[in-house]
Amino acid sequence: MTVATATSEPHRPGPRGAGDRPVVALLPWGDLIEDYLDPLGLSLDAFADDMTGGWLFGYVEALESAGWRVVLCCVSHTVRRPERRCHLPTGATLWVLPPSRLYRWLRGATASGALPARGRLHAMRERVLPYLATPPARLARVLRRERCRAVLCQEYESPRFDVCVGLGRFLRLPVVATFQGGDRHAGRIERALRPRTVRAAAGLVIAAEGEAARVQTAYGVPRDRIARIPNPLDLDAWEETDRRAARDLLGLPPEAVVAAWHGRVTLAAKGLDVLLDAWAAVERHDPARDVRLLVIGTGPDANAFRARADALGLRTLHWIDDFVLDRDRLRRLLGAADLYVFPSRHEGFAVAPLEAMASGLPVVAADASGIDDLLPHGEADGGLVVPRGDANALVAALERLLGAAPAPRGPAPGPPRPRPSASGSPPFSRRPPRRGHDERPPAPRRPGARDGDRARLQRGPLRR
Repeated sequence: MTVATATSEPHRPGPRGAGDRPVVALLPWGDLIEDYLDPLGLSLDAFADDMTGGWLFGYVEALESAGWRVVLCCVSHTVRRPERRCHLPTGATLWVLPPSRLYRWLRGATASGALPARGRLHAMRERVLPYLATPPARLARVLRRERCRAVLCQEYESPRFDVCVGLGRFLRLPVVATFQGGDRHAGRIERALRPRTVRAAAGLVIAAEGEAARVQTAYGVPRDRIARIPNPLDLDAWEETDRRAARDLLGLPPEAVVAAWHGRVTLAAKGLDVLLDAWAAVERHDPARDVRLLVIGTGPDANAFRARADALGLRTLHWIDDFVLDRDRLRRLLGAADLYVFPSRHEGFAVAPLEAMASGLPVVAADASGIDDLLPHGEADGGLVVPRGDANALVAALERLLGAAPAPRGPAPGPPRPRPSASGSPPFSRRPPRRGHDERPPAPRRPGARDGDRARLQRGPLRR
């Protein structure tokens, strides 16, 4: 990987097909990118060199296919000056910016104990610190240098969005934000600024009807400033794989009935406590039945997940304690399953069940935000919907699909297509076939697994 600073740039591969296309800057949510990567055991280099899938790179691919060039902008404590990189899997430009010096000092002083971890001073620091993470002057230089015509932020209820709206007004750039399920905790500063910044945004991308209605009521945003656009997914990248081959590679028996889940392990938000309790009931229902729960992912609550699974004494839980960066590898892992379970309590418009449905799996999902929009007709749309936090309802739905799973899987029901925009045409299209230097070889007919998949597959009571 070639890295260049903003002041000295050796020759490097540029973003593909830049040309005269319009440019949009895309900013992930949060203070530092490490706040997301560290709990997953990932580095910034892994993010830049290997990570694919999810809502973020779905947006990159969809915007590229619609004629835009995307510039990703992240804030990281690992750099002292702006660095211009390339996100290798998509070819998008990636700028890594350092946070402000005051942010570094305040965060470091708190970590070292130089500042109190409680009291009025601590409360003030917690309110101010998120606004200091995004460096407006450096971000403005990037936006000008890349000739950005718009800014797209993850989450409108976040300090970074507030900063970007102010910067957008100064630079005369439209700022748009998307809802991906961020929390709504707001301090005094946010409560004062947020109504103004949300109303000042050029538009909001909100897939879930319930969230769109809430934002209209809470902030007085006109309906025509809200675009109901589901998170995009490239269906060509999620074709069904050979289930028997996938199971062979993971050491799963072909006769077992396998339910799968994948994502970031956060116990409460993702409803994984409910999933484990429900699976314990599934095991008790018929101890002789060969059923398996395949969990793919890690995160900040990995230890709590392990402890709860051990306490329940689950015998048929198989956990790949790894955040899978590569979409092709994830597709192969999901190919081992018969059905997909999605017990989340809180979401924006989740990508995980879209990926599962595109892989040909029926879905059991809790009614988190966006699920009613994804499965408005429930079973007729390829899934069963249960109340959030209701382990008994989840058990009943799982039992229904587990009993039907031995039948051959039919064609993937597939996720809903993007809703038409006001002009009547889809806002995002699927990525066109790659050509020339960017063309990738076709996926192998018999998928392989990375070294270590079998080693990371933990059987029976979980072990460290």
